[in-house]
Amino acid sequence: MRVWIACFVVLFAVAQLFDWVQQFYLPLPICILGGAFLAVASNYDKLFGSYLRDTLGAVVEASNEPLQLDASASEPVSVPLITSSPEKTSLEAEAEE
Repeated sequence: MRVWIACFVVLFAVAQLFDWVQQFYLPLPICILGGAFLAVASNYDKLFGSYLRDTLGAVVEASNEPLQLDASASEPVSVPLITSSPEKTSLEAEAEE
């Protein structure tokens, strides 16, 4: 009997909530702004994720390289530079010629 009463109360509450939602009204500009916000939020990883992944990934890779603490080592430690485009710069093109 308790299950029947609980189901009745839950179904009554859902029906009342459905009636209230049908009467709820938002102006068109708020609906448009809400839709734009949802579009940006759902595609945030596609818009900004690749940029952050590339930038932070290069920094993490550079920090994971073992450091040489021996002062007598003849090889200098080089840190890779992050470039925004894979194209060669004018200096590199002139050096190859």
